Amino acid sequence: MSAEVLQVEGIDVYYGTSQVLFNMSLAVRQGETLALLGRNGAGKSTTMKAIAGVLTPRRGQVKLRGKDITSKPPHVISRAGISFVPEDRQIFPDLSVEDNLLIAIKPNTGGKKDWSLERVYDMLPLLAPLKARLGGQLSGGEQQMLTVGRALMGNPDVLLLDEPSEGLAPIMVQKIGDLIETLRGVGTTIVLAEQNLHFCLGLADRAVVIDKGADVFVGTIDELNADAEIKQRYLSV
Repeated sequence: MSAEVLQVEGIDVYYGTSQVLFNMSLAVRQGETLALLGRNGAGKSTTMKAIAGVLTPRRGQVKLRGKDITSKPPHVISRAGISFVPEDRQIFPDLSVEDNLLIAIKPNTGGKKDWSLERVYDMLPLLAPLKARLGGQLSGGEQQMLTVGRALMGNPDVLLLDEPSEGLAPIMVQKIGDLIETLRGVGTTIVLAEQNLHFCLGLADRAVVIDKGADVFVGTIDELNADAEIKQRYLSV
């Protein structure tokens, strides 16, 4: 069994005085795709932000390869090996596609640059013809591809994808799914936050279901798909 790369251990997270996550835990193994599933507002994005350092847990720990990164700022966590693709994409609208990619380039923690500009274009052929276009002129699907490409340019140990299919046309949802499948094939470790169980069925190895800020199911994607009660109660499937 592969070693655990990322561990989230009993974190409590607040927005101001309002608690949003309650003793939330998950673990991700090297090379696997973990689906973080739940309804809108369940706490998926908050969990992602806590891992990425955008939010700081008041209790609990986030560990990357056994090292505590809980209180580190986002740029330090990024350099440590976590790349975050946020739900709202946050591309630079006044920079070209290529500049959006180049601005994010950094080696991995071992000093290697496994993801180059050329490799990202090979992985995301949709972007290559658009390299001179401004980010703000891209469609939603093109922006989503660009955000994933930008994350890969950071040569991450763990890739966090927050609702990558949200609001996209069906053809782009399929392209995003194909991309995640390809990334799995090259050994990328992925945490995929989604409302859509069906989108995750062929992509994820294991799943954590979150409801009202707490993990209510942990198991393989096949175990989840076979559990009608969990799907009905927490995923409205």
